[in-house]
Amino acid sequence: MNRVVEAVNKNIKSILRKIVDNHKQWQKKLTFALLGYRTTMRTSSEATPYMLVYGTKAVILAEVEIPSLRVIKKAKLDDVEWIRVRQEQLMFIDKKKMDVVCHGQLYQNRMDNAFNKRVKPRQFTRGSWFSKKRFPYQEEAKGKFAPNWKGPYVVHRALSVGALILAEMDGRFSTKPINSKAIKRYYA
Repeated sequence: MNRVVEAVNKNIKSILRKIVDNHKQWQKKLTFALLGYRTTMRTSSEATPYMLVYGTKAVILAEVEIPSLRVIKKAKLDDVEWIRVRQEQLMFIDKKKMDVVCHGQLYQNRMDNAFNKRVKPRQFTRGSWFSKKRFPYQEEAKGKFAPNWKGPYVVHRALSVGALILAEMDGRFSTKPINSKAIKRYYA
């Protein structure tokens, strides 16, 4: 069984190489490429997309032509037994989907940890000077030759998770908070 899958995957890789080399009839080879994509194990979910949709491993055409134990076993079931097996498969799909959700959360946590190792948190103290980014949808933006940054502003108050309330140099402060991603330090 594994040898057949490996042979099909090897065949798909050679087809993909031919698609790249000869791109004139790519639509004829697309189904093979999609089969390879849908039956390849994903790192994040530890399952194949085919397994998640249908709840079983893909039956390769060669396996239907030369019946394997799985195909023979399915063919000789009576209706009651088939219904019972199908219900078990449906319950297995739900279990597999829950496993994928758990693996996805663990994978996301690993990615977050890897990213957060390199991120330096920004500290905002009251009285620090910053420039504010001008966005194209704001009224004061006057075409492509207008400056991209406006300022200086003084931090009036730092809110939770990077939101700030900025004050102008004359003491007036805005009521709308601004995201800390839209500001940069101002150097006089």
